[in-house]
Amino acid sequence: MSKQLKIVVLALVSFLVGTSEYIIAGILDRIAATMHISLIAAGQLITVFSLVYALGTPVIIALTSRFDRRKLLLYFLGLFVIANVLAFLLPGYEWFIAARILMALGAGVVVVTALTVASKIAPEGKQASAIATVITGFTASLIVGVPLGRLVAASWDWKLVFAGIAFLGLLSMLVIASTIPPLEAEAHVPLKKQLSLLKQPRIGLALLVTFFWLGGYSITYTYISPYLIEISGMSEALLSTTLLAFGIASLIGSKAGGYSADRQGVKRTLLVGMALHVFSLAMLNWTSHSSFAIVAVLILWSFAAWSSGPTQQYHLVTMAPESSSIMLSLNSSVMQLSMAAGAGIGGIAVSAISLSSITWIGAAGVAIAFVVVGVSYRSAHRKVTSNASSAA
Repeated sequence: MSKQLKIVVLALVSFLVGTSEYIIAGILDRIAATMHISLIAAGQLITVFSLVYALGTPVIIALTSRFDRRKLLLYFLGLFVIANVLAFLLPGYEWFIAARILMALGAGVVVVTALTVASKIAPEGKQASAIATVITGFTASLIVGVPLGRLVAASWDWKLVFAGIAFLGLLSMLVIASTIPPLEAEAHVPLKKQLSLLKQPRIGLALLVTFFWLGGYSITYTYISPYLIEISGMSEALLSTTLLAFGIASLIGSKAGGYSADRQGVKRTLLVGMALHVFSLAMLNWTSHSSFAIVAVLILWSFAAWSSGPTQQYHLVTMAPESSSIMLSLNSSVMQLSMAAGAGIGGIAVSAISLSSITWIGAAGVAIAFVVVGVSYRSAHRKVTSNASSAA
């Protein structure tokens, strides 16, 4: 098997992990109905997954830094497969929560390790391209995995999604075991050293932007399926198509964000993207009774929201280029924490206020991120000006 095909297998693994995480938002109403639980309780399945992913991944990666990367990938991909089998077989909400915890522990390590393996097996000079291919697999889960999961849930049983993920995960394990050679462990980076970067104010502010940007997104996205069905009265067929369009818009937005950051700069790209993000979330309730209008607003929302993703990652890497892998790991953990917080806050909003309130509360979260971007760049500008004055 060629190196490129091996990297494609790793991208498939990343796709499976992304689907297992995001699919809950696409079938939230189905889970609530079949398990006889509230939408709020179903939404906490995302909170639990993201929280375990965020807190468990950096600790496990630090503890297993001396492990052979291939073995580590196989062990935790095996855990991920077992967790999906349990999610398919075991009855009841409590058992499903337990399966989600195991799934998250496996998923976090699998993604980080897959990125590492891809960079090691890629041809010289194509490491960045290999990493981008694996990340694209994760992004593709929004485009294909979530609408496909919704289609399976509507036609048969939503639990079949997890059976399918387990089957494809097992096939991936067999391919990886037979084609990828043992890989040396990386240099050990203590967790304390990883966390020491948080002491730098500008890095802390940048991570705060990630938290509020994705947290605001997650507040609304977690409950998007019941919102579109109950508030907008969207049909099942249109919902699957809308989720597909939403996913495609996220990919285009991600590409556009990277392009804009290179040419217009990080600050302008973030501010414009987040302004559109706030606007589109605020417009959801205004357009909820027109199928055409709300689909258009959803596409704008997805495009705007994900234009900030690559921009933020690039921004953080440039802040500490000598610790780029640590910065990306920290950002990944903050992203998962923000998704957990967003799902939790969204659940409280649905319970205490209404389902329609998630749009303006989500918009408020992104607006805070917008303000933090402005404050952080103003502080940086003042520091540069002060240094210049001192030098003069």
